[in-house]
Amino acid sequence: MTNFAPGARIRVRADYPETRGPCHIRTPHYLRGREGVVERPLGAFRNPEDLAFARPAATIPLYHVRFDQPSLWNEGEAGDTVLVELYEHWLEPAG
Repeated sequence: MTNFAPGARIRVRADYPETRGPCHIRTPHYLRGREGVVERPLGAFRNPEDLAFARPAATIPLYHVRFDQPSLWNEGEAGDTVLVELYEHWLEPAG
């Protein structure tokens, strides 16, 4: 896995594991496939997607990622942002 530094441009993976069977996902649908910027790493934590099913859970870095609000919902003003906590396995470098 890649460790993303503050300021890194990322894209949230456009994956939909819920279409493949029961799962627990903390990544909002509206962010999948969208680009954002890493604000800061928050540490590494056990993967809640596995913990929800009592499976062994790897420790994965978690980040605050900032998104431009108007590009997500076509509302808001320039400079409005949304800050979301996302696990690294949902992130890929943008561009």
